[in-house]
Amino acid sequence: MSMSTGGSKGGIKADINVTPLVDIMLVLLIIMMLIAPLLQKGVNVQLPLADNTTEKPDTQDQTVVAVDSQRQLFVNSIPVSEREAVDRIKFALEEKAERIVYLKGDTDAPYGAIMSMMDKLREAGIENVALITETRKKADAGGN
Repeated sequence: MSMSTGGSKGGIKADINVTPLVDIMLVLLIIMMLIAPLLQKGVNVQLPLADNTTEKPDTQDQTVVAVDSQRQLFVNSIPVSEREAVDRIKFALEEKAERIVYLKGDTDAPYGAIMSMMDKLREAGIENVALITETRKKADAGGN
């Protein structure tokens, strides 16, 4: 194999070899594709099952409040106390066009904890609250 060193008169070739750059960019792309779903996991709660649900994709611009089985509150996957939860939610809603709060309640969470969070949201003037559930599969629906 011979290598070209320029034009017909023996000049120096000034082209950039982009193959290593493309290799690095492809590796970075694969890494980002693998890590991005892990970053959007959120709080690990076991959602209740429901038959009549609509699909809403999870996006970064949603404001999600989660109540786990130990009554711990999470606003956008960040643990907060009951006193600072409403202030954190109001701050999160300031820059967003969609002013809906999505409430995820664990199936083992006390009903009172979820209702208390909804009451606090209503007192703060947040009227649009959506409850998040899992869709019941057809096999489960036939057995109940």
